[in-house]
Amino acid sequence: MIIAITGTPGVGKTTVAKKLAKKLGYEYLSLRDFAIEKGVGVEKDGELEIEVDELAYHVEKDLKGRNIILDGHLSHLMPADIVIVLRAHPKIIGERLKDRGYPEEKVKENVEAELVDVILIEAVEEHENVIEVNTTGKTPEEVVEEIIGLLKEGRKRRVGIVDWSEVYDEVTPYLRLGIN
Repeated sequence: MIIAITGTPGVGKTTVAKKLAKKLGYEYLSLRDFAIEKGVGVEKDGELEIEVDELAYHVEKDLKGRNIILDGHLSHLMPADIVIVLRAHPKIIGERLKDRGYPEEKVKENVEAELVDVILIEAVEEHENVIEVNTTGKTPEEVVEEIIGLLKEGRKRRVGIVDWSEVYDEVTPYLRLGIN
């Protein structure tokens, strides 16, 4: 089974994916590293530009039938049995990305993406089996236990549990509003 862990940069994908893989006894695979290994990505301005369809082909061809946790903010665009979309308060994402040294424009772009559910919408458009998990205020271990609980009860779909519209005023400093 391929379980894709996705979400906006800064939600905790890698931490949760590694812990989930260990807990389930699955392989952990960084989608970025896999893309580089397959020669599917091109480094441009410090970012890896990936040909999504070509990467999806390699995921299908090389990983089908294996128990894998696929980690990456594009993993919801890959063939997967279930997609876990991690969510976090947009202000938390803004702070984490600033702490990582992201350029201001990328911080704003990602905060906005989380605020308006970009990854969740894409995941739902691509897959039937999508589970949304709010990581805000939870430890990675608590998030992993929540995911395992949902999987054990046979849950295949849980979306629409997060609504950041109430926090818009809190995150305006992190948004691209075109105001100088």
